[in-house]
Amino acid sequence: MPYTTKTTRTIRTFYSDGRGPPRVETKTYSYGDDSGGGTSVNGGINIGGGGGRYQIRIGRGGEDGSDQPSFSVPAFSQRPQVLGRATRKEKKDPFSGVINQSYDEIKKKCLEEGILFEDPEFEAEDSSIFFSRAPPRPFEWKRPHEICDNPVFIADGASRFDVQQGELGDCWLLAAIASLTVNQRLFAKVVPPDQSFQDGYCGMFRFHFWRQGEWVEVVVDDRLPTYYGQLTFMHSVDKNEFWSALLEKAYAKLEGSYESLKGGSTCEAMVDFTGGVSEFFDLKKAPPNMFSIMLKASQRGSLMGCSIDADPNELEARVDNGLVMGHAYSITSVILMDIETPSMSGKIPMVRIRNPWGNEAEWKGRWSDQSREWSLIPDSQKKAIGLTFDDDGEFWMSFDDFRGNFEKLEICNLGPDSLEEDELDGKKRWEGHTENGEWIPRVNAGGCRNYLDTFWTNPQYRVTLTDPDDDDDDDLCTMLVGILQKDRRKKRKEGLDMLTIGYVIYKLDDEGHGPLDIKYFKYHASSAKSPSFINLREVCGRHKLAPGTYVIIPSTFEPHQKGDYLLRIFTEKANQTNEMDEETGIIEDQGPYESMKILTPYHVVNRRFYGTAINHQHGEYFQPVLVPTVASAPPPVGRQEAHRIPGAREIPPPTEEEQEQEQALKASFRRVAGDDMEIDAYELRDILNTVFTREFSFDGFSLDTCRSMVAMHDGDLSGKLGFDEFKVLWRDLRRWKGVFREYDRDKSGKLSSYELRSALHASGFRLSNRTFSALVMRYSSKDGNVEFGDFILCAIRMKTMLASFKNIDEENSGHAAFDLDGFIQTVMYS
Repeated sequence: MPYTTKTTRTIRTFYSDGRGPPRVETKTYSYGDDSGGGTSVNGGINIGGGGGRYQIRIGRGGEDGSDQPSFSVPAFSQRPQVLGRATRKEKKDPFSGVINQSYDEIKKKCLEEGILFEDPEFEAEDSSIFFSRAPPRPFEWKRPHEICDNPVFIADGASRFDVQQGELGDCWLLAAIASLTVNQRLFAKVVPPDQSFQDGYCGMFRFHFWRQGEWVEVVVDDRLPTYYGQLTFMHSVDKNEFWSALLEKAYAKLEGSYESLKGGSTCEAMVDFTGGVSEFFDLKKAPPNMFSIMLKASQRGSLMGCSIDADPNELEARVDNGLVMGHAYSITSVILMDIETPSMSGKIPMVRIRNPWGNEAEWKGRWSDQSREWSLIPDSQKKAIGLTFDDDGEFWMSFDDFRGNFEKLEICNLGPDSLEEDELDGKKRWEGHTENGEWIPRVNAGGCRNYLDTFWTNPQYRVTLTDPDDDDDDDLCTMLVGILQKDRRKKRKEGLDMLTIGYVIYKLDDEGHGPLDIKYFKYHASSAKSPSFINLREVCGRHKLAPGTYVIIPSTFEPHQKGDYLLRIFTEKANQTNEMDEETGIIEDQGPYESMKILTPYHVVNRRFYGTAINHQHGEYFQPVLVPTVASAPPPVGRQEAHRIPGAREIPPPTEEEQEQEQALKASFRRVAGDDMEIDAYELRDILNTVFTREFSFDGFSLDTCRSMVAMHDGDLSGKLGFDEFKVLWRDLRRWKGVFREYDRDKSGKLSSYELRSALHASGFRLSNRTFSALVMRYSSKDGNVEFGDFILCAIRMKTMLASFKNIDEENSGHAAFDLDGFIQTVMYS
């Protein structure tokens, strides 16, 4: 949006190398001009709006204030918009500026103008390093050619030994990068090798990261934080090699700042480098086939990391055996190593590990550098595994020692697109499926199974496992499930941290089952669940399940928490997956009045209690339920016959009070209607409010609500109701009144959003999550509750809109063609 007035802001930045007086750099930011222009920065960048593009000037201006060369890049992506509606969600997207930068276009303009790129999306200033505090020392941003004489992007090929940790606490990132270098194809995908400080150099480099379901390109300028002329953060062993420092900067840009990289999980970065699904293992509780899992992962090119729990009293404390607590290591190889001596021969399970520090801090036990065990290994085997005894931070351990000393293991399983056909070479790759979703408070953010009243509203995904694994003797299927919460690390600046997330899996006997309701969860135990509910970016679990259909329910631990997520499912054989969501519609009146019936779970017969299953991990429980005696088992709970579910109800016989009300209403109608026996919205309001304000504590139906009541039955658009039409309206009002009272369990005169969903369902309405979200936003109050009058208005408009759509969609195709007048008439007069 262009500015209409001109404002300026001057920023003074102090730089010092510690060897003289500080240098002061002043920049003046100008926002707008008399013609509604853009943003300019003296000595740096000028941005001007217009035409869906930004005019960007890059480089340092002359002291005489002369103009600078400029070029344009695409503005934020343009999407069709509903006129007059806000697009705040897009405006708040922290990645909009990052992913819309064009490497090719920027490079072309820089070369044409002979300037070096200065990134306006990640300024060379303190806020790009720290967001929560001032820097501990004055940093100076320098380009590589200002740091050394002959900078190179990659010197003699990238290796795991290139990466050295700086002052930033991101050893988890270093461990992931070290693992990445082992797979050269994946490394080249993340770090394109066709870049240099010579040919085509313009001060800009590009990297590729997998971000929440898709690969994105991130460009950065090559200005890096230094102190006393040396790189402050990640760097290579070779002083003139800069790929690792620039990769760290690009990742920091993606996450918002360098500080955002402090503390994390190795798997988090591994996922962003590969698009894989991560697993987390507690080695103290490792499954019996742990080495087999690691060996298979290594053979599939998976990235792996490990660690020892931190000492609460000391940061990165060293143990006597040479290992470091609270420190992230990368696993660079898992093999069965041949051993052969005059007295024995065989294979030993071995693990190769690297300390990102890349120094003498190595394992000192068996199979460490120079230990006598290596004398038992043939020289050919030593050469085959690339054995060295340098102080490079890399060492070997037997699997038994590895499991006995390390406590946490992370595996990043590569996705289906991570291995090309020509690279498989007998290897298997996973079958994958992804679903994007969000938890919306008051709509589908129901929390974990402990919150039974709301748990059922969480998103639900059906997955069908068809064939067992080829090498499984128990005819079971392996399924990896990962729930990744989006954008949380980058939003730390806003005070948001990771949500505590997890998932539960239920076995589904009926493949055609619709969304599961609260009754289902009361009487069914889960088949599997996430290892824990935890505040990590991604929670993943490995499950061995029999072929069949299952429902995966991702959730936050506590209800009413907002967040976006990505669900990923990896299986060894093909699977069928889709979201279980209601199809918006209405079930017309049929069958008995269901609220008077008691549904009985089919597997519970005769009078007895059914189970009390306890999940001690997070207190998941299933309440014991006393059920009536039945002669035989009825069909499974949850089948979608109209007579089995709440909804599709007929109205119960009227009470004596209602019969008296109806007679009074009939008399009032005739008295008010006059000779034509018709009433308008004003007259209808007077008639209904004399009755309903006595039954409910509310201000009465508004004129707008009464107009909608008239519209619901006003087929000739006369704006009035006859007595026959009034009787149909009264019938609906009686039903909805009964439903409201039934679901207003605390007798507050209001429905929570979760009660609203059940009440609408009981009224015969079937609503998708998207439609229900719109209703909650439209009809709920600030505290998330819906009053009686708003509930009635919601039901009226839903019925009217569905009827109007059905009249147009005569073939029941789910699509209706409206001309403009018809659309406006339908929307406005409802």
